[in-house]
Amino acid sequence: MGKRIIARARGKGGPRYKSPSHRYLGRVEYASTNNIKGEVVDIVHDPGRTAPVAVIKLEDGKKIYHIASEELKVGDTINYDKGLSVGNVLSLSEIPDGTKIHCIETFPGSGPKICRSGGSFAMVVGKTDDKVTVRFSSGKIKTIDSKCRATIGVPAGSGRMEKPFTKAGKKFYALSARGRLYPITKGVVMSPVDHPYGGRSKRPRHGKAVSRSAPPGAKVGSIAPRRLGKKKGK
Repeated sequence: MGKRIIARARGKGGPRYKSPSHRYLGRVEYASTNNIKGEVVDIVHDPGRTAPVAVIKLEDGKKIYHIASEELKVGDTINYDKGLSVGNVLSLSEIPDGTKIHCIETFPGSGPKICRSGGSFAMVVGKTDDKVTVRFSSGKIKTIDSKCRATIGVPAGSGRMEKPFTKAGKKFYALSARGRLYPITKGVVMSPVDHPYGGRSKRPRHGKAVSRSAPPGAKVGSIAPRRLGKKKGK
C-alpha cells in the first residue's frame, strides 16, 4: 500500500507538521487609532519569527507588538502619523521617496503584512494621486494604496544569515520551532513503495507528467505540462 508522500502527509495534518503556535509571542499589529504615541517597554525574542519583537505601551495603556526596527531600543517613543524617526508608523502618502520601510499594509487597516522578516525592507520610489509605488529588495515593484501604513526603518535581525548552523541538529531545532520538516529526503532516493520517483536506480523512471485532476498522493512532478523533454536545437 505504501505510505503518504510528504506533500500528502502535510495536507492531512498531524503533530509532525503542526506549527507550535502556542509557543509564539502573539500577533504583530498596528494601533487602531491615529495620532497616538507609544513607548518601547521591552524587546523580546519570538520563536516564530526571524526578527525581534518590540513591546509597545500606548498612551491609552494598551500593549501591542511591533516588529523591532534596527537602532530601536527600550525607552524610545513610537509616533503614529508624525515624524520620520525609526520605528514610527505613517501612511505611505506621508513617507518621502527613497525612505526604507517595512511592515507594509496590503490595504488600509489590514495591519502589517509585507517585509516582516529580519533585514527585509522596501523603498518608496514614486507616488500618484491615490497610489504609492514601492520597490522591494528583490527588485520587484508593487503599487499600493496611499492610505496604507508602514513602519520607518529596517527590521532588526538582518545578520542572522551570516552565522552558519554548523550542525544538522541545530537546523532541525530551528526549523521545528516553526513547524517545518527537516531533513527532507529526495523522492528519487526513496523506495518505490514510498514515492512515485522511488526505485533501485535513479534512472530510468517513469515520466513525471501528471494530470491536473490527480489525487494528492500522485500529484507530484510536472502538473499538466504543455510539453516535455529538451527542446531540439535548430
